[in-house]
Amino acid sequence: MRIRATVAAVSGALALSALAVPAAHAAGPSSYRADVAKVFQAAHAPSAAKAGISARVAGDEMPYDLDVTFSNLKVAKAVKVGTTSHVSTTITYTMKFGADVDVRAKDFFTGPFLYRGSYDMPQNELFGDLPATCSVTSATTANCKGKIDIYPADEELWNADAGTWRAGALAIAYNGQDPESRDFDITKVGFAEKGGLGTTLVQRNSKLTTSAKPKPVKKGKTVTVTGKLSRANWESGKYSGYSGQAVKLQFRKKGTTTYKTLKTVKTNSTGALKTTTKATVDGYYRFIFVGNTTTPAVNAAGDLVRVKK
Repeated sequence: MRIRATVAAVSGALALSALAVPAAHAAGPSSYRADVAKVFQAAHAPSAAKAGISARVAGDEMPYDLDVTFSNLKVAKAVKVGTTSHVSTTITYTMKFGADVDVRAKDFFTGPFLYRGSYDMPQNELFGDLPATCSVTSATTANCKGKIDIYPADEELWNADAGTWRAGALAIAYNGQDPESRDFDITKVGFAEKGGLGTTLVQRNSKLTTSAKPKPVKKGKTVTVTGKLSRANWESGKYSGYSGQAVKLQFRKKGTTTYKTLKTVKTNSTGALKTTTKATVDGYYRFIFVGNTTTPAVNAAGDLVRVKK
């Protein structure tokens, strides 16, 4: 079960606990997240205290600042997320580290993350199931590649989460410390993080249909074109109609490859579309939606209507 963060209940540190670390370090996915959560919780304790949120950290113990920095992060412009299927997107970045940081250690981990809202108090976060893999290119530099894994069926997203997200990267050096041990000394653990390294859109995936009738139709007579624009509802786990959206009706003459826009219509309260046009020649009708920050563009398949004299 993945951890879902709410602003009212957890701090940014606790929210980041959904990150997974390698199997070599713990027994299972829940242990991965629990281990990382301890480090994040301690590192973010001051921010949590300022926000009036209990950090549940023993004393003022915190991990030390790890000599690691991040740059050159690249992330996809948009990530389309449906209602049930697992979705992943790759993020790459450069990691620079000091001479005292052993990035080849079995208990050193780095990975990307996405967050929505402010970095200190994010409204939601997304992580990868596994840490990034890195290629050391010099004594102080490594190129890293990691994934963000999204499971909409596991209630990781609310509909309000659709839109712009920011990207960041982190690194943790456990230095032989076992987070599951009673003797775990978090002051001996190194930690580094950086947010605001890039942006992407996490979008509610869209669907669009087109149906044109009658078939065939007499030349000069009316063709009625209907359809529906819907998008993923992350809270219900189904696709629901997208109301009040401008959608273009296009036509492509049979035997050609280019669609031309005939008119623009708006979806009704259930996402349905209905309009009419005059029949002239055999061809394909389709609706297209240009998209926005929360919902990706989508083109319906063309529906052929033959014209008879």
